Amino acid sequence: MQSWTDVAVPAVPGSGPPLRLYDTADRSVRPVAPGRVAGMYVCGITPYDATHMGHAATYLTFDVAGRVLRDNGHEVHYVQNVTDVDDPLFERAARDGIDWRALGDRETELFRTDMAALRILPPRDYIGAVESIDEVITMVEKLLASGAAYVVDDPEFPDVYFSIDATEQFGYESGYDRPTMDRFFAERGGDPDRPGKRHSLDALLWRARREGEPSWPSPFGDGRPGWHIECSAIALNRIGSGFDIQGGGSDLIFPHHEFSAAHAEAATGDSRFARHYVHTGMMGLDGEKMSKSLGNLVLVSRLREAGEDPMAIRLALLDAHYRTDRFWTDALLVTARERLARWRTAVSASTGPVADETVARLRQHLADDLDTPKALTAVDAWATDVAAGIGSDAQAPARIADAVDALLGVRLAD
Repeated sequence: MQSWTDVAVPAVPGSGPPLRLYDTADRSVRPVAPGRVAGMYVCGITPYDATHMGHAATYLTFDVAGRVLRDNGHEVHYVQNVTDVDDPLFERAARDGIDWRALGDRETELFRTDMAALRILPPRDYIGAVESIDEVITMVEKLLASGAAYVVDDPEFPDVYFSIDATEQFGYESGYDRPTMDRFFAERGGDPDRPGKRHSLDALLWRARREGEPSWPSPFGDGRPGWHIECSAIALNRIGSGFDIQGGGSDLIFPHHEFSAAHAEAATGDSRFARHYVHTGMMGLDGEKMSKSLGNLVLVSRLREAGEDPMAIRLALLDAHYRTDRFWTDALLVTARERLARWRTAVSASTGPVADETVARLRQHLADDLDTPKALTAVDAWATDVAAGIGSDAQAPARIADAVDALLGVRLAD
């Protein structure tokens, strides 16, 4: 699947502290310690509707993480999937009277356009679930052969399931207790009451063919992939086990990330799928989580169509720490517009305060678990000094513009 257009990232002299991120599994902020190449996998969209602010906030978070890693001298191998075969897609397509493939293609293209407008650096590998069918089949075969998976005793629908007992460490990534797992599994796409399962939390690996649904041939019968195995297979076949960052929203902690890790660990025998599990807070509107199912969406595409500067949208999303649950408001966007105007005025000045200290603060705050509010404040302080006529360094405005572009992804040039 084609990714979106790349953007040039300015080179900023020097380097900052190594990146430290909060790890969900360890419940602490600790260093990300990649080799020359940092592997990062972020779960992508199910393309049945347009990109909303919750999506944008998540992908912006990992964009900034990738920018910090690049600034530290690492190459970043970024992988993202598209769940282009799933129940919500089929349901929306049936409701709207459109082929599910056409709907998926349309919404994926809109997503790419939104990401490019927000200057999100594209993944090296952008892989649809349909593209990965053969990889999933190979992985399910391996799990069946090892006893980590089983076929339910149902002649009509012989679905394949993963056993939660297949790995000793199951549950380490989320740290949730059993009642919490039961609740989230039922709420987030699980099927605890499916007859024939050995355990209510066992997760679907391969859904046997149903009438009216797309299916693909496999050694264990025609069907289609489950949700979690898709990400396991795509990640293992692109960046391998033990990569540096698996990311997504906090609603993916369980069951999706717990099971995608468990599937991979059962297949490889490794004890840990990713070195860091990183999750963003939820974006809400009017007191509710912003979600497609609720329909309370603020869409990136609609804001752009209304003439909103994507860099203002980006700044609005950076105005809170990525791990906080927060609400999108008109006031947030107004503040971002004003900040963007101040910064652009400041970098268009002929001189300003020496940039070194501000760039160092910017790097320090971002390295500290992506503290974007403090990073914005550092640039605010420099812009305020420029407005007050402080500083006489002719190179400073361009250096600040480059640093803001490279690290925050906000283009200040007109």
